[in-house]
This record gives sequence, structure tokens and C-alpha cells, in this order.
Amino acid sequence: MRSPLPPAVTRAVRWALTRAKRIPTSEQIAWARSLPIRRRTVVYESFAGNGALCNPEAIFRALLADPEFADLTHIWAISDTDAAAAVRAEFAGSSNVVVVRRGSGAYWRALSTAGYLVNNATFPPAFSKRTGQVYLNTWHGTPLKLMGFDMPGGARESANTLRNLLNADYLLAANPFMAETMYEDAYQLRNVYRGSIIEEGYPRIDRQWMSDAERAQRVAELGCALGTDLTGKRIVLFAPTWRGSSFQAPDADLAHLAEQVAGMQRELGDDTTVLLKTHQVVHRAATRIPALKRLLVPNTTATNVLLGLADALVTDYSSIFFDYLATGRPVGFLVPDGDDYSAVRGTYMPLDELPGPVRTDPVELGRDLAGLMADDATPHPRYAEWAERFVPFDDGRATSRVIDIVFRGLTDGRRVRPVRRDDRPRLLFYLGGMRLNGITTAAVNLLNSLDTQRYDVTALMAYPRGATTQHNQSRLDSGIRQVFRVGGMNGLKVRQVLRRVADVSTDPLRAHRRLGHKSLWHDEWTRIFGSAKFDWVADFSGYSPFWAHLLLHSPRATRAIWLHNEMAADRDRTVHGKQAFRRSLGRVFAMYRAYDQLVSVSPALTDLNRTELAEFASADRFVTLRNLPDVVSTAPTADSGPESEDAGLGEAVDTALAVPGIRRFVTVGRLSTEKNHARLIRAFARLADTAPDTQLFIVGGGPLRNTLEQQVRDAGLTGRVFLTGPLRDPVSVMQRCDCFVLSSDYEGQPMVLIEAAQLALPIVSTAFGSARGALPGDDMHVVDRDDDALADGMRAFLAGRVTPASLDVDAYTAEVLAQFDALVPRTAPAQPARRSPGAR
Repeated sequence: MRSPLPPAVTRAVRWALTRAKRIPTSEQIAWARSLPIRRRTVVYESFAGNGALCNPEAIFRALLADPEFADLTHIWAISDTDAAAAVRAEFAGSSNVVVVRRGSGAYWRALSTAGYLVNNATFPPAFSKRTGQVYLNTWHGTPLKLMGFDMPGGARESANTLRNLLNADYLLAANPFMAETMYEDAYQLRNVYRGSIIEEGYPRIDRQWMSDAERAQRVAELGCALGTDLTGKRIVLFAPTWRGSSFQAPDADLAHLAEQVAGMQRELGDDTTVLLKTHQVVHRAATRIPALKRLLVPNTTATNVLLGLADALVTDYSSIFFDYLATGRPVGFLVPDGDDYSAVRGTYMPLDELPGPVRTDPVELGRDLAGLMADDATPHPRYAEWAERFVPFDDGRATSRVIDIVFRGLTDGRRVRPVRRDDRPRLLFYLGGMRLNGITTAAVNLLNSLDTQRYDVTALMAYPRGATTQHNQSRLDSGIRQVFRVGGMNGLKVRQVLRRVADVSTDPLRAHRRLGHKSLWHDEWTRIFGSAKFDWVADFSGYSPFWAHLLLHSPRATRAIWLHNEMAADRDRTVHGKQAFRRSLGRVFAMYRAYDQLVSVSPALTDLNRTELAEFASADRFVTLRNLPDVVSTAPTADSGPESEDAGLGEAVDTALAVPGIRRFVTVGRLSTEKNHARLIRAFARLADTAPDTQLFIVGGGPLRNTLEQQVRDAGLTGRVFLTGPLRDPVSVMQRCDCFVLSSDYEGQPMVLIEAAQLALPIVSTAFGSARGALPGDDMHVVDRDDDALADGMRAFLAGRVTPASLDVDAYTAEVLAQFDALVPRTAPAQPARRSPGAR
């Protein structure tokens, strides 16, 4: 039997097949974006294509009925086949109403060329608003549940939502609370979003207003659809949120809903009918539950029409009740898992402050509602206050006001405003791959040390998918806005190939001007950031030509790029006979002249880079900003081993570290040539025989691991020298060792030296180019870069001649932050510029 492919090969094949499947769609998108904008076409999308629903539906119907807009073509993007059929059937006689399947070629043509875009959620990651398009994002409700960055793991969960909001020209808010709490705070749009917020109520709520005759007709139609007579009956609509494991095994949960409906029904009496409105995703499964057959509202019935028909509403955590407040009719809340839900997901208001009875038992809630629905009932004591706060503008005319602003350009007398702005400089940092390395540590330490009351800080990253990158990303302070690059660059593949060839074979800055690649980079910036603008933009990684190039296409700002090492030496680094960085760093160097600040991480390193890279930038652009420390605890952690990515290695390291009477050397760094761990192993071998009570721990991962492990075996040092692999918390090993050793040929300002100094470890280091001044004091024992000198330095420690290093963290941090302040341009207080619809 043929053996399976190795896992790495399998992953590579899957990746290639996935990429291949995307190519036709990518080409369709690129071609569609080359077509002219059709300014009198509107594309509508609701809930990722679930139907013609919510605010987009209300706006669509109003535009379609208005003779002034008879020339508009209306395109609905729908993925649900039943919903698509219903729209086609209803508007079969309207040649200007078109339905396209979401994700199809026709969809991307419409999305790329329509003059107006209306969505209540998000367009896919490949979407980017073009110049000349007007994008209105209506969202789909005032939030009760935590949203955006306020949610647990919200930064990652919000990636495509934030991207869509930044691309929008208009954001619709039902009320000031939604504008401030959700848009400006939860999604952190304050300062950077350059579109407008509309606070004019919700168009979908207009559909709740109807005459008695219209209401009677709709009740009759609903009863016919359900196969029951609703004439003369009061209607209680039960509309719970769907959550948990329901999508995998819905039947049991849906049956439970039937029990809840029955419990309320018993208390409400025969003159009242409880109807169920389920989440759209599980509606089909609900239709298969016999107990729900005559209770389940059709999925094609507009939610706000149902609210207009209902005499009372029951929900849990859904924002549907905010809309219902406009009716003045009672609301009840059935929350059997309220404590758990509040703890896990979180809500903006305590459940016991809601504007209606809050119960865990449906029978009790039914009894409460019966009292509130009585003819002489007194409204719930908090109802009027909540209605004033959350539906202050919903008078049945919100749709016309929104159309005035977006489609007529009439803003006088309308509630339309920019986001809040202050005079904090807006900073953007690209942080690199967020792997376990010194650059990630330095980036997280710097950003977490910045005063967010003084600076508006944004971190840019690729979307973190692995456990390690997610862990590092989660270490960022919650006050830092996080933007992720989801999806890929738009543009025909032939243009992308030509761009890559030109970037590699010629000067990348000249190539994009000469060959028209500038538009590709501009489109990619817009796809990620929309209209956002920053005052200071930094490539903190400094190693990727792609990211270095992308940041140069931000709207005009002061631009900085980090030089973490002796960069010329890094370019020429050889690993396994290959110079992996030769070409890529060469391209980065060619872009240095477009950056205003080339930031090295120590004074000595600045001098080296200024001299060695003189051909790429003028001397005055080379500046210094030291790395900031990650404040480490000096308390012992002997009770817990290091958190290793190689779970089988942790126990062996723990056991070795627990042996008494041993003096331990430790180093931390990537296992690559510039760190020269081979020299360290040879130096340790020179003293191993005369100092049998010693061990060496090498913390880190990298391409030379197998080679170094073989070197340890060949030297007979197994059980004396330990390669731990990469650790999330190298300090857990460092603080259980006695001396830190660095054997590098070249470095920047190693973060591990700062950590070792905080732990008061004696430090022995080779004399790499920027070693002098790597720490504020002269606390390191520096030796020549050869085996014997390093071995002598380690013997000096064993003889007590290397004193512990030290670091005044507070004074050092203050000095570095003062250096940072000098890098960032001061901005004068500014009023946000008003922007014409469709402009960029």
C-alpha cells in the first residue's frame, strides 16, 4: 500500500489547490473593477445575502416607489434560493429590479461598478470601495450584546467588519448611543474614520407604522400563511437569539423553544396567540418540528412588519427589542441562561435594568405580559426612558431622511456628523508576523508603553491564525486599535506577475510609477483602511518588501521603518548555503529613500547602519530608538515549566532545571547563523570537563536546530546542553539559570539582554558591532568573537569575576519614551474634513 504524503506536503498541496480555486474569482473581480462606474445603479445586501431584509429593504422600497428615482437600477445580492425566488416573483414586472447570486461573477460585476452600495452587515474581504462609489452601511441594530473590540477576542472577530466600516461613506445609527458606543468606541472609529455618521432613526422601523386597515390585512395574510385564524387575536411575538451548539444539533433546542412558547401561551389565554420568529439560519430546521408548525412565522415576512403587528414582544439578548420600543407596546425578556451569557459574551446594560420584566421561567413571563397587556395596565417603569433614549427619531419618516442625505445630498437640518476627533497624533505600526522573536516582543512592549491618552495608536498585522500569533496579538493593550489584512490584493494576475517581476528585477519605487503598479498598491491600501488617515506610519518589522511598499501608499504622513539589526550583514546572512534575505532586503533597502526616519535600536547600531547603508538614504534620516523592556517578574516559577510549542520537551527541561548544585548558562535567540550558537556549544565544550557542575540551555527555534542537536551529540554533551525549542515565556527558563550568554556575530539591541538585566543575571557577550551601549550601563562582560574568548568569559563568571547586570526600568523607559516623542510630529487640533460622497 502506498504510504501517505508527509503532513508538510499535504498542507502545501491543499494550499495550492485553494489558491487555484480562487483564481477565477480573483480574475472576475479584477476585470469588474476595470469597468466604468454605473452611477444610477444601487446594490443591496442584507445579512450576507440571506434575503431582501432590514434597512436595505426599507430603503429599496422607498426608492423604487419614488418617481424622482425612476431611473435607478436596483440589484439585490442574495444567496438564499427561496429568498431570491420570492424577490423575483414580487418584482417580476419591474425591469429595473435584478437579483444576483452573492459570490457569482454577476455579483462582483455589480459590486464593483454600482454607484451606490447599501449593506446592513459586511461585504466579503475582496471588496474595496472604488473612487466614485457611495457606500452606506446601515448595520442591523442597536447593540445590547458587546460588539467589536469590546467582545472577548473582538479584535480578530471584527477584522472584516472594521474594514467595511472604514470603507463606508456613511454609517447609519438608530440613535446617539449606537453611534458613540458601537461605531466610535467598540469599533474604535474615532479619529481615523473620515466618512459621516447619520443619526436619523432606522428605515426598517418605518415599516412598523401602518394604518388599521393595513394591519388587519397583514394579520389576515399571516394567519393564512400559518394555517390559523388570527382575526381578533392579540399577537405576542417570541424572537430569541440563536446561539451555542444549535447549528450542529438544532432539533432538541428547537423543541425546547416549543415548550417555552407553550408555557407563555397558558398564561396569556385563548385571546392571545404566541408566534415564534427564529434566527434565519435555523428556520428551515424549525419547520421540521411538528410542535412549531402553526407557530413559526415564515422567514420571508419582514421582521419589522411582524413587530408592527405584534401586541407584545418577547426576546432575550436580541437588539430587536430596541426597534419595538417605537410601538410603545410591552416587551418581556426570557433569559434562562442570563448569568452565563452575560459572563461569556457580555452586555452593555445589566439585564435587570431592561425596559420590561426579565424572567428565567416562561410561565412567569407570560403572567407578567398578561398584566402589561391589560387595557388599564401601567407601562413598565423604565419603558418611556428607554424609548426616549433609543428610538428618539423613529417617527415613520426615517427612510426619507436617509435618502435625502445619501441619494439627494441634502444635509441641511439633518443629523449627520463626522466622528469625534481630538488632537492626538494618529500612529500606525505594522508589527510583522507576530511570531516568537525579539521583533514581536519589542513591538508589543513599545505599543503597550505608549500613552493612549496622548497618542491614537493602530496596530496593523496579517490575520493571526496560529495559536502563537494569536497569543502574541492578544498581548496588545485593549486601547490599541487592531487592523488585520484579510483577503488579498485585487488586480488581474498578469498585472500582479508583472508587478512582482518588476519589483524583483528593478528599483521597486521606479517600477510602480513607470509600469502603472501604483494603482494596485493604492487599491490595496484602500481595501484595508478605506478612508482612514494617519499622521505617522511605521514599518516596525522592516524585513518585508510587500509591507514596506504598502505603507508608502498611505495618505501623506511621516513614515518610519525599523532597522533591528546590522542590516547589511543581515542581507548577506548565509543559512544552509543560501542567502535567504539577499534579494528581499535589497528591495527594502531600495525603498529607504522614501522613508523619513530609519530607526535603529541603539546608538552604536545607528552609526553602523548609517555608514553601511549610506548609498540608500541620507545620513540625517538615521535615528535611534532603543527597545523597551517587557517588565518581567523576578519571582521564581519552579512550580510551572516553560510553555513550549514542543509539548514533549517541557518535562525534560523542567527535570534538568530542578537538579540541585548546578550552575547554568542560558541563551535565547533564533537558531540561525548570525546568533552563532555553534560557537557557544564549542565554548561550553572547552570548559565542560573542568566544570562538571554546569549546564547550557539554548532557548529558541529556527533552521539550524537539527544541525545544532547533532553538534551536541557529537561533542558528547547530551544531558549537559539542552535545546528547548521556542518558548512563549523564555523568562521561565532564564530566571532559573545563573548566567546569560550571547554568542552573536551581529545584533541590534537584543530584547533578551534587557530581560537578563532585569533579572540581575551576569551577562557574557561577544563583541558584535553594536554590543557597546546595548544596555544603558557597562554591565556586560564583552569578549572577542571566537571560541576561546567566549569560553574564557564563561570561566570568568564561574570564578565570580562577572557581576550581575542591572537596569533601572522606570528611568530607562522614560528615556526611551522621550526619544519616541521626538520622532512623532505634533499635530494641531483639527476639525475633520467633510468629504463629498464617493470621494477618496
